[in-house]
Amino acid sequence: MNATPAKLGTRRSTMATNQSQKVADTITERTGQAIELELITSFGDVTKAHLTQLGGTGVFVNALRDELNADTIDFAVHSLKDLPTTPADGLVLAAITERDDPRDALCARDGLKFVDLPAGSKIGTGSPRRVAQLSALRPDLVYVPIRGNAETRLGKVTSGELDAVILAYAGLGRVGRGEAVTDVFEPEQMLPAPGQGALAVECRTERAEGDLAYLSAVDHAPTRIAVVAERTILAELEAGCAAPVGAYAEYSENRLRLRAAVVATNGAESIRRERTVDLSSPEDLDTAVALGRDLARQMIAEGADRIVAEAFAERDTP
Repeated sequence: MNATPAKLGTRRSTMATNQSQKVADTITERTGQAIELELITSFGDVTKAHLTQLGGTGVFVNALRDELNADTIDFAVHSLKDLPTTPADGLVLAAITERDDPRDALCARDGLKFVDLPAGSKIGTGSPRRVAQLSALRPDLVYVPIRGNAETRLGKVTSGELDAVILAYAGLGRVGRGEAVTDVFEPEQMLPAPGQGALAVECRTERAEGDLAYLSAVDHAPTRIAVVAERTILAELEAGCAAPVGAYAEYSENRLRLRAAVVATNGAESIRRERTVDLSSPEDLDTAVALGRDLARQMIAEGADRIVAEAFAERDTP
């Protein structure tokens, strides 16, 4: 193993550095390779625009990919849900880590649960997916677009500006704010973003089977096969992380269950479908891709692409 520390590129936020450090520590523990973090600022970190205005796709990852292509870092760690589904030329996902809890969490004033929030309560979230699915459950609440890190968002509840915010449960755990959670949404209530809770380790293609082959030590096959199916849904819908699309796959005993939802922004219309397939092994990625493709195409035939297009049109209307 190379005695020189490898350079891991990460965004500068507390959440990004915490999750990247966890990956680095696991690699070192399993392979003996020393890792040092290189902090990089992405466009998504500095812009004040809302994610929906930016289109979402790639705004948090492009700066890291630029550094990979320039060979100034050896590999990068991303939140998988932030990664575009279109492969980047010359780059490969060398590992997808074991997924943490994929659910969404409510952080509300006075310890309130979602069902107990009074009508008219202001709920902060930057995700059209969350707004759409929550509007279907509680159209009597007011959903407010917000940006910022977890602490900034939680501060809007503490200050009284908002009654609650919705954040990824896994992300809150990574910044040590699990105690702020007052309710958790099961997939039956709200499907998470494709890949939510998982981390992606990306590097140059030619190095994945060469000097960086040790990155495979943190790859988790059951997670990879599940998120491949989820991300195929997004790819077939030609949607990104700013689209009102939820998907969640569960792998168990060589069976893969995939659930997906496309929901109108106001929650008034939705298409929800699921399918389960048998796999030859946890590495049977072709079957996972076929599952995601076939389920997406069924949903498109029922109008899912129209709902996505209408959501994008609403986003782009001044």
